[in-house]
Amino acid sequence: MKKLIFVLVSSVCLGQTDQYKQILLTKKLGKEIRSYSKGYGMLTDPKTGKAGIVDSLGTITFNSSFKSEISRIWKDRFILKVKSGNSNGKTALIDETGKELIPLDNFRFRTWENKDRMIYTKQGKECVYDFNGKQIIPFADKIEFGSENRFFVKKNGVWLIYDFDGKQVSDREFTTDLRFYKGRTYIVTGDKSGEIIDNNGKTLTTISNHNVDNINAFPFLVTLDTAKNTYGIINDKENVIADEIYDQAFVGREYIYLTKDDKVSIFSKKEGKVYDLDYHYVNPLFNGLFKTSQDQNNPKAAVVRLSGEIVFPKEYDRVEGLSMHGEKYLYLRKNDDEQILDKNLKSILKDDYEIEKIFPNTLILSKEDIYYKFSPKDGQYVELKGFKEIKPFEMYPMLIGKNIDYFYGILDEEGKEVVPFIYDDIITFPGANEFIIKKDNKFGVSNHQNEPLAEVVFDKFIQDKKGIKLIRGKETQYIYFTEQKDRNFMD
Repeated sequence: MKKLIFVLVSSVCLGQTDQYKQILLTKKLGKEIRSYSKGYGMLTDPKTGKAGIVDSLGTITFNSSFKSEISRIWKDRFILKVKSGNSNGKTALIDETGKELIPLDNFRFRTWENKDRMIYTKQGKECVYDFNGKQIIPFADKIEFGSENRFFVKKNGVWLIYDFDGKQVSDREFTTDLRFYKGRTYIVTGDKSGEIIDNNGKTLTTISNHNVDNINAFPFLVTLDTAKNTYGIINDKENVIADEIYDQAFVGREYIYLTKDDKVSIFSKKEGKVYDLDYHYVNPLFNGLFKTSQDQNNPKAAVVRLSGEIVFPKEYDRVEGLSMHGEKYLYLRKNDDEQILDKNLKSILKDDYEIEKIFPNTLILSKEDIYYKFSPKDGQYVELKGFKEIKPFEMYPMLIGKNIDYFYGILDEEGKEVVPFIYDDIITFPGANEFIIKKDNKFGVSNHQNEPLAEVVFDKFIQDKKGIKLIRGKETQYIYFTEQKDRNFMD
């Protein structure tokens, strides 16, 4: 039986990885560097417990004068926590040189990811600082993040909306702080009544006769009959689109999915219409196509349209929507037969080629024991000369296999050699960039950029959830896994 194909994601290989840079700095300084990322890492003296900061050149830019802990929160901004002496328990915001931008004190803080803003809490009051130590919002009773660009500030018992520059954006007062999604939120004002406001406090629409459950498809709203626990849909004018008769409602990018009596109905936001389908559930592909659900009772899938028209019958083992070079494609597998169709549902491959692997912009194919790279963009079949055999059941986001001399190596999706074909084996781990390389019964560690994270000199290795421990006699080296952060090109 033909092996299953694995739909993969691609890796972009540019420059040194932070992990390898951390290893090089550790060797250069003879001190363990940790948490290296984008130009800076941290170190701690194991004897004194004093912490420091090191830059990409290996220069120690700051050494604390007391036992402490340093963590990075944004670019060249760090949090220093003192663990001894008169300042024990105090915290400061510092730059890479140790300059205190917010002085050591007993305060707590909260930040928003990738935003240089800090809610600073001290003695029951709160204010907002930027990461240069400038106070953006003065002390108030309470401050909360409302979104990536809004704060809620409580003064004299009421909440007000502020932007990230510290400007109050509305005179409207609220009884509680709120959370905005795509610049909107819903406020319940009574039984079956409420209003949707934007992040400047402006009312977008008022609801007077429905319990609103979800506004994420605005201007379409999911409603809930609380007595029957059933769902429906209205628009922002409170016109009923779907009665509250459905057991569940799920909001997607283009559609709202409604289920009732083990059947699914789909509301198209674009068309403003509900379509009833004779299936338990469906998932969108592209251009109004959907694949039906698969389960133990019926493991096969069909491809259907919103209208219910069956495009491909419920006979397929796997159905996926793909994006390659910005174009949409449909992957179908039934038993050993695999196809990739274009948006017009025409096959893009010649019949005598078999699909081995799918990458974001290319396919790896085989024909008569010869491997090829194929691009749907130009329709060209390019032989991968010297490549003999794909390693079976391999999910690493590159092409791992043997050459004509039966040594293992790795090619990228363009067929270019990333790891030379000199190894007796390559052993990968799910979701990790790092892998074992084996040569002459010795083990080492490399990664998607062929960086020598650990030399091929170790006698054995042990893998756990966090990484790989290599062992040679009494010598050990531990390599932490880094997560593959590659884009998924399946719709």
